[in-house]
Amino acid sequence: MEDASAELERRSQYLTSLIQRARVRAEDDVEEKSGRLEAERQQGVDKKGTGDRGSREGAEETQDVRVRAADMPVALQERAFQCAREVLDSMPKLDNKRLALTLKKEFDSLYGPAWHCIVGRSFGSYVTHTLGGFLYFSIDKVYILLFRTAVKTLGH
Repeated sequence: MEDASAELERRSQYLTSLIQRARVRAEDDVEEKSGRLEAERQQGVDKKGTGDRGSREGAEETQDVRVRAADMPVALQERAFQCAREVLDSMPKLDNKRLALTLKKEFDSLYGPAWHCIVGRSFGSYVTHTLGGFLYFSIDKVYILLFRTAVKTLGH
């Protein structure tokens, strides 16, 4: 039994180190991309560098992002906003399930398991989340609830 306990502890430490490395990488990515976006805004060019806004009329700048409630580090919030914007920009018509799935998978892969995402224009919720793992925001008229729950290993 002690061997199993020691193995679980070793795996837990390994997963914790992976999550910390992923967080550092994600924070660096957010800082780098936000710096590039700011430079593009100052120069007045779009992502393609053509100078025209195209059919979306600078969608990234016109999308109204509002944080409704948050218990999440700012870097993770920025990553959620960025990911949501990218998915919304890629869809001609809103697909709530696709947006929710993409955000969930993105956060699961970057920050570890047990992220949940609810997307819609009208919904109620009451959830329990881990500390630092809750974000409720809107982009235009789409509301997004992203939260993390604790995962415990089963002791067999």
